[in-house]
Amino acid sequence: MTYALEIRDLTLRFANFVAVNKVSMMVEAGSRQAIIGPNGAGKTSFVHALTGTLSGSAGTVSICGVDATKLSQAARVRQGLARTFQINQLFAGLTVLENVLMAILEREGRTAIFWRSVSAERGAVEEAHALLDMVGLGPQAKARVNALPYGMRRLVEIAIALATRPKVLILDEPAAGVPTTQSEAIFERIDALPRDLTLLFIEHDMNLVFRFAEKITVLVAGEVLTEGTAAEISADQRVREVYLGRRGHHAVA
Repeated sequence: MTYALEIRDLTLRFANFVAVNKVSMMVEAGSRQAIIGPNGAGKTSFVHALTGTLSGSAGTVSICGVDATKLSQAARVRQGLARTFQINQLFAGLTVLENVLMAILEREGRTAIFWRSVSAERGAVEEAHALLDMVGLGPQAKARVNALPYGMRRLVEIAIALATRPKVLILDEPAAGVPTTQSEAIFERIDALPRDLTLLFIEHDMNLVFRFAEKITVLVAGEVLTEGTAAEISADQRVREVYLGRRGHHAVA
């Protein structure tokens, strides 16, 4: 079996507080895996340690078979690990196309070109259009980001992450702040991304998790409580007690 991510005993400490405690996780290549847990479970801290935003205190991380434990965040991106954030980080005054184009040029170390002659960058422009088509935003390419509904901005952020040519994409609550009517459409776009791209996402909407995740890992107090399929997780009494029941979610049958 081929794993896109192999995480062993990953730990993140802040002085005497252990935010992530010996978390181990194997993410199969091409899979769609979710991380859930109550507020304060350590989900975002885990992602910070996994992506190198914060240096883990202990444990190892491998990306597609390559030991990335000591790599910087930028080096992990080059190795194929990309992420989005709970709050999008876009250039609101630029067009959708320009936002994605900047990410492509940054990947190639040519951001200075952006301000000189974008029209000369035909290959990069074509790639940007292709990425926007992939997330369903082709018709909005020339629209300014600040004119888009919030849900579409989340898709712009995903297109920007795809511009790094990732093998693994981590999505930190991609539907956060998005009306329910839009969140399902966002996840349908995410699920339709190429199957050679591995997706690991944090999400609190159990309906979305149970519909789109092939495997679910439950974090509680910085540790893995359990993991399994949607049916296994929804039937687990411990999960009901610490998360599903408390939050008022309905488990699937």
